Parts: sequence; C-alpha cells; structure tokens
Amino acid sequence: MIELDDGTDDPLALALAACPLMAILRGITPAEALPVGQVLVDAGIRVIEVPLNSPQPLRSIGVLADNLGDEALIGGGTVISVPQVDAVSSAGGRLIVSPHTDQMMIHRARSLEMSVIPGVFTPSEAFSALEAGADTLELFPAQGSSPAMLRALLTVLPAGVRVLPVGGITPEAMGLWWAAGARGFGLGGMLYAPGRKPAEVARRARACVAAIRGPIDAGSP
Repeated sequence: MIELDDGTDDPLALALAACPLMAILRGITPAEALPVGQVLVDAGIRVIEVPLNSPQPLRSIGVLADNLGDEALIGGGTVISVPQVDAVSSAGGRLIVSPHTDQMMIHRARSLEMSVIPGVFTPSEAFSALEAGADTLELFPAQGSSPAMLRALLTVLPAGVRVLPVGGITPEAMGLWWAAGARGFGLGGMLYAPGRKPAEVARRARACVAAIRGPIDAGSP
C-alpha cells in the first residue's frame, strides 16, 4: 500500500499525495486493462478509474483491483446511480467518480467505505456534495470553467476541500490550475484512448507526472 508520513489513512488522500493525477480509462477493454494499468502505476499514478460506459467495465475494474489494488486506488467512473455504486464495490473497486452530485450515491459509497469524487460545477453543487460527506470534488467539465473560477470557488469552500479539474486538462495548463488551488487532475484522452498501445500510454503518463512535479516543487500557491 501507499504509505506517507502525514498520519492519514484515507486511501484517496494518500494516493493523491503520492501523485495528484487520476487516470480515466474510458473505452478500455478487460484485455487491455492490466497492461495499461501497469504502465500507469509504473509512471507513478496512483488513482485509476474505469468509466462505466466502457466495454465490460466491471471486469476491467476487477482485473485492475486484483492485480494493482495494493499499489493504486481503483474504481469506477461515470457512475450515475446507487445500483452502479454497489456494482463497482462488488467488482472490487474502492472509488466512485461521478459527473454530477447525487447525495444518495455519496451516502451509499461512504456506507461501503469507498472513496467518492462527485462532479460539481457550481457552488450549490459543491456544498451539496460536501453536506453528503464528500471531501474531494471533481470540477467538471473543466473546459467550461477556468482557473479564475476555481480560485473564486475555493474562497467560499471549507479549508482542506480537494478540487480536481477534469476535462481537457493538458500538461501545459496544470501550472495555472495548480496555482489557482487545484489539488489534482483527472486525465482521460491525454493518457489513454481506445486502442492506444501501453508503450504510448506510458510515455504520456511520464510526461504528465513530470509536468505536475514542477508546480508541486515550486510550492504554489
């Protein structure tokens, strides 16, 4: 398991502290899951989600959880209902990522001792997610937002809330978002697209990990 010296045992906090990038493997197949997941872990990424609109997503989640679950937090993305939360848990996933805020889903994930990252775009959605028990939020779609909007949102959210912009994030943009208060990023097509070979995924993952190290090492904000 990932181990840090900050005294926390929250698996999501530990994984994001080790590397604040979440890999989104939309469209991956069970046969691709382990080779792609392995190169992501080798590059340093510690959070991996398989969107449920991928081919046989629960099988892919199971493969990743069985083989890489001690090194990374594995779960399901594009989760939109309570039954899907249960299905991801039964497959071995320990993380739920949703494109929206649904308090019943958050409560269910928490009751199953799963980490949960609900999607938000407005202050109302953010506070609704926090009220239900989330402490990490997905700002989605980030293409429709901006670092300035994130900075303004964080002025009213409780201290310590982690916000991860997701959607259209590039290595070149990470520094601006990080300086605005982002504490992680979800990366989809930047890392993986259906049919992309593991070697190319590995190259992209290493580049993204290197890109985020600059802002972290600079100590911003």
